[in-house]
Amino acid sequence: MTAPTSTPLTPYATLLGFTRYVDRTGPTKATFVGGLRKQRASRSGFNPHGQFVKALKADIAFHTGGTHLAQVADLVKPRWRPLYQALVPGATAWLQSLSEPTAVDLAQTRDALAMLGDLPVKINPHFGVRYADGRAEAVRLHFDEAPPSEEAILATLHLMARHMDAVLPHAEPVLVDVRRGEAHHMPDSAKPDQVEQWLAGEAAAFRAIWSTAA
Repeated sequence: MTAPTSTPLTPYATLLGFTRYVDRTGPTKATFVGGLRKQRASRSGFNPHGQFVKALKADIAFHTGGTHLAQVADLVKPRWRPLYQALVPGATAWLQSLSEPTAVDLAQTRDALAMLGDLPVKINPHFGVRYADGRAEAVRLHFDEAPPSEEAILATLHLMARHMDAVLPHAEPVLVDVRRGEAHHMPDSAKPDQVEQWLAGEAAAFRAIWSTAA
């Protein structure tokens, strides 16, 4: 009797996973992709930031200027409280930098699937904002203790911009470094063709490592 064979896992990345991968060098790239593959196989993974994002979106939607953020650290389980307390000041500063609360509204974004060569990458902003003058931004949040690198910023913003017609038409992509309350926009010096070529190479290497880790 032949032993059943398991179906091979198709290489796949989220925007967060892929941008963390491009940030790595040498052997740490392989270790990171191997970890993603195991996580996918076990269907594990937990997002500790869910209630934080919900509070931030509520402050934008209800024009409350940070009152939901101010309360959220007291509402989460004690183990997550230090994390939330570290995130709230920067997020509040960013929120207050946008404009008068009544001049900004929450905008609905949609997820998109980017293909980098043969690698599917899920493009999933956290939310959108729309200003009274008609401008819109699709916002991705960066929660890590270390600020985002230039490579991570460029990869995130390029991939969001590439699929903005699906995500939030006519919007600008923004990566917000939550802990420092800083918004990153696409640098004027960025050359889309070169970024695309760079990311295609990274995606091909990602796929090769994924297959090797099988």
